[in-house]
Amino acid sequence: MGAHRWGGMVVVGLIAAAGCDPPGKPRPGDDAVRPEQVLDFGKLYAQNCSGCHGADGRLGPAPPLNDPLFLVIVPDAELRRTVAEGRPGTPMPPFDQAKGGPLTAEQVRVLADGIKRRWHPATVSPAAVPAYAAASPATDGESSARGIVVFARACAGCHGDHGQGSDAGAIHDPAFLTLCSDQALRRYVITGRPDLGMPGFSPSFGRPAGFQPLSAQEVEDLSALLASWRKDGTGRSAAAAGTVARGGFPLP
Repeated sequence: MGAHRWGGMVVVGLIAAAGCDPPGKPRPGDDAVRPEQVLDFGKLYAQNCSGCHGADGRLGPAPPLNDPLFLVIVPDAELRRTVAEGRPGTPMPPFDQAKGGPLTAEQVRVLADGIKRRWHPATVSPAAVPAYAAASPATDGESSARGIVVFARACAGCHGDHGQGSDAGAIHDPAFLTLCSDQALRRYVITGRPDLGMPGFSPSFGRPAGFQPLSAQEVEDLSALLASWRKDGTGRSAAAAGTVARGGFPLP
């Protein structure tokens, strides 16, 4: 029997041994999944969120998403809206295709809802926590001036009397303030950055035992102060141009 015939029989034998599934033939389930068909939260989060918010929702350059206090106070609708639309003027982009992003509306829903399902605890009551969103934008100078008093009590010990940085980083800084929306600043005032050791608004969230929790009004005023530092692009606002007697210290 010739060599070619033997070779042919060997090939036929191998195919027979493999049944009707020769090498290279696609198997059920081997079809590639199109990007818009991915509906697994873990995959969507890893591909779209982990680079900024951290692989486990913390220790990224952006605020943590596995912060229990944040997940209690942020409304579901606001979380979905932020994922869909991003935060204009900050590094947070829109993800909904209708807004120019890469994800379908269903993927946005899976991603936003999955954040709470994965990390939402049942141990924090929102009743005693200042509201996530301001009732109305704080734009008046009086609110910023009151915020200086709050800053001296709640922030200066770590961030310096002028917000220039001390034990913790500078926040009276144009680069930092440009990267943060007003809502992000308010969120930091309430929740802190627990993944980086920054306390929240009360002793229940990292403050010393004798610290008087920030009231809703103090959160409003402190947020207004921080936002006012951004106004002229240098971290210096007209209201804070000189010594503010009520606060007791000059601002740069």
